[in-house]
Amino acid sequence: MHDSTAALPLPGPQLCSEDEVTALVDAFYRRVRADAALAAVFAAHIEDWDAHLLQLSDFWSAMLRGTRRFRGAPMPKHMAMRELDAALFQRWLGLFRATTAELDNAPMRALADDIAARIADTFWRRHQMSWRPFEPALPLPPAD
Repeated sequence: MHDSTAALPLPGPQLCSEDEVTALVDAFYRRVRADAALAAVFAAHIEDWDAHLLQLSDFWSAMLRGTRRFRGAPMPKHMAMRELDAALFQRWLGLFRATTAELDNAPMRALADDIAARIADTFWRRHQMSWRPFEPALPLPPAD
């Protein structure tokens, strides 16, 4: 069996700059806030976008640069959102990949895309277990 993660770059300060992380987060969430499917979901749960973007930048800095300033527990907040479905997770992931496709930093793009795909799949599986505990949790299907 081939391990596809073997070719992924490691997180660290040499992978990308804080400015690159912030630019990724800002560009991605501009897309989210303009998206017909996702904008309403996010608007219903986020009151202070500036604070949320700072927290998301801390999260992605931790994932891509190995920093340790992120303080949060995103799983319980997302699991409480009954309105989430596979199509929304797929849309989130599609917008993320559209954003990373515009990055000039290919190693950063590769790691960010891998992490985002794992986040979407993990959150989707956990969401199914939260709201349909007696049914099998299926992987996130590929978008159409």
